Amino acid sequence: MKQRVGFLIAGAQKAGTSALHHYLSLHPQLFLPTCKELHFFDDESFSWPKQGSGAGPRRGWPWGRDPYRRYHQAFDKAPPGSVWGEATPIYMFWWPSIARIWHYNPAIKLVLVLRNPITRAFSHWNMECRRGAEDLGFLEALQREQERCRAALPHQHRVFSYLARGYYSAQLRRIWQHLPPQQTLVLKHEELLDNPAGSLSRVHAHLDVHQQAFNGIARLHALPYETKISAEAKAWLREHFEAEIRQIEQLLHWDCSDWREA
Repeated sequence: MKQRVGFLIAGAQKAGTSALHHYLSLHPQLFLPTCKELHFFDDESFSWPKQGSGAGPRRGWPWGRDPYRRYHQAFDKAPPGSVWGEATPIYMFWWPSIARIWHYNPAIKLVLVLRNPITRAFSHWNMECRRGAEDLGFLEALQREQERCRAALPHQHRVFSYLARGYYSAQLRRIWQHLPPQQTLVLKHEELLDNPAGSLSRVHAHLDVHQQAFNGIARLHALPYETKISAEAKAWLREHFEAEIRQIEQLLHWDCSDWREA
């Protein structure tokens, strides 16, 4: 079998994946394309087969017998013997992605970074405001999310999914239905920020590459917010995500009291 991508930084959005991509790109045994977010397994313009009916897209692909040719072009400059990886945070969230990833490489390893869903939602909303994609206030956008996201059915909404992306427990369970838990490493965003050296050491061990000394701190895409989260929105989110945060604590054996108090 031709070489396959060996690991993915698969989420979550606004949880430090750009910094992690940068750190790992400096490791001599790893190769990550300069372009972050290849968006291959969430590309619905491809004619993907139904789940269980094939290993990859079959129709409408102009790349001959190898349906992954375009994907692998991003790794043309990879040194011989290197482990290929890439970072596309939506993979964790996008419903069909994990099954497609499993079909592509059942031995693939995932690295996931989870951020407090309350602060993640606010960071996401700020990003969409800067992009000009959002014109509603934060609390109104949250309260109207379900209504607005219907426009994307049968798919998920890529822009207005401020709450939906924070339901990590369902995303993890879907991943573990396809990939064994030992093939996934789940990091806490706060630990990546406070102890990047320790977090990176865990990633190196997960990927079976040698430990590399950590040098420098990357706060990529960490732009200042134009407004602060209101007390009303914060209280609304705390109540909304209370049960979800407790599920994460049970699934991962984490203490997320800092998330509830954020």
